[in-house]
Amino acid sequence: MNKWFKSGTPWIWLNAGAVATSLVMVFGLILMIAVNGLSFFWPSNVAQFEYQTAQQSEPTQVMGEFQRSETMTAQAMRDAGFDVPEGQEIVVRHLVKRGNRDLDSRDFRWYLDDFMGEREMPRDAVVLERLQWGNFYGFVREFRVDGEAVATGNEARVRFEAVIPETRGLVRQIERIERVDIGAINFQIEQIRIALRGIERATELSIEERAEREAELQAERAELEEQYAELENERNELRNELRRYAILMETADGAESVIALADVVNAWWPNDMSIPQKLGHYVHTFWEFITGYPREANTEGGILPAIFGTVLMVLIMSIVVTPFGVLAAIYLREYAKQGPLVRIIRISVNNLAGVPSIVFGVFGLGFFVYLVGGNIDQMFFRDALPSPTFGSPAIIWASLTLALLTLPVVIVSTEEGLTRIGASIRHGSLALGATKAETLWRLIVPLSAPAMMTGLILAVARAAGEVAPLMLVGVVKLAPSLPVDGNFPYLHLDRAFMHLGFHIYDVGFQSPNVEAGRPLVYATALILVMLIIVLNLTAISIRNYLREKYRADSD
Repeated sequence: MNKWFKSGTPWIWLNAGAVATSLVMVFGLILMIAVNGLSFFWPSNVAQFEYQTAQQSEPTQVMGEFQRSETMTAQAMRDAGFDVPEGQEIVVRHLVKRGNRDLDSRDFRWYLDDFMGEREMPRDAVVLERLQWGNFYGFVREFRVDGEAVATGNEARVRFEAVIPETRGLVRQIERIERVDIGAINFQIEQIRIALRGIERATELSIEERAEREAELQAERAELEEQYAELENERNELRNELRRYAILMETADGAESVIALADVVNAWWPNDMSIPQKLGHYVHTFWEFITGYPREANTEGGILPAIFGTVLMVLIMSIVVTPFGVLAAIYLREYAKQGPLVRIIRISVNNLAGVPSIVFGVFGLGFFVYLVGGNIDQMFFRDALPSPTFGSPAIIWASLTLALLTLPVVIVSTEEGLTRIGASIRHGSLALGATKAETLWRLIVPLSAPAMMTGLILAVARAAGEVAPLMLVGVVKLAPSLPVDGNFPYLHLDRAFMHLGFHIYDVGFQSPNVEAGRPLVYATALILVMLIIVLNLTAISIRNYLREKYRADSD
């Protein structure tokens, strides 16, 4: 036994077991996130059943999607206010998504299995995804145009299915007018307002020059306001066209509700769909989730602004942290005189990597936002004050804060790469007549490029998942517009942005509807993991290319 331990075999098996356990845990976590996130987009069947407790004189009709089931003790259910059959110690309860939040404030409710009747799957049960109030579960009874019923029963369903693509097209036109066209005009009008304030402060202008410039700006504003009015009329006409169509819906318990098609995002009959139809619906819903905008307190809609904000922030952070980290490492390793001061700097850099991220957020808020951003506003954007331009949390300050956060990682990785370059390579280059600078930039730095990319990979992986510092320096629950648009200068670094990590936190812990936000937490987490993997794979491929390139050159 002693010989076996001295051979090192137990430690080899211990390391192998630890690595295998870690891989199983990582892949298990990703699998759990994927299963819970991707299952959200599948059109589950809608069940209808009678529910009657001992205290009810008549059964109630319930319709909805079964979310999950739990086995509970009877006493725990009694303590929660449920009516439990006498003589039972264990009960099974089911969570049903009933929707219809505008008719009943509770769209998720638990039902005991003992009081549930036989489940039916009505083929004409429809699920409506709405702009507000969540999903609606029921039956289409009438199709109305201008307030009058023009079709009933199955014909109403046919007319409704036929007109949905038209109404969604009208909604997209309205959104384009509001987000792009009207948004661009509002941006230009705001720039004119700021320019007018600048003319008022310009004491060097004569009265005639000031009046002439003000007249030009006022004429430009009047032209923009005319364009705004035309777009507003076009939008109102589209809205009036949308308001013409409505459907009369009936719930499982007989309640009726008139729903305008302008409020309907999508509609499907899950119990009457084949597997190919469900797959098509699944792909369409997932694509809408990736490319859509959030709504209903982020518990509905898509996550495009969060994806865009995360990618843009990581790219800006990478552009900033890479040169600073590489230059700092080159100075410490190649130029600085090794001594107590350099050792203290290295210790400080290593300790900086262990500072809690929220501390960086506080520093970024005080230094970047209030000091740097505030002074930039005073020097270059005084006409916009007291409304801050750069003196408020923005994507540029979030990127710089995360650049400071990940700077130690890049410095340490780059310095280790420089250390691995053998002294013989340096001596050979110098012996051939190259200067120290030429040796460094044409030989040492290219050979250590893979180590630099390793530091960048670690920096991207950490920065993409950070949330705490971003809450102070730029991330918001809901951004009204993307940091990139068609208005000059096109890339607006002074705007706040959405982030996938903060979106997960907001939906999971700040949402007023926890059950509705639960699947979105998994789905958004899956997108964040996939995004980090894509960014890391891109950096890894660049690192491998550089490694092979300079290895071939050295051969």
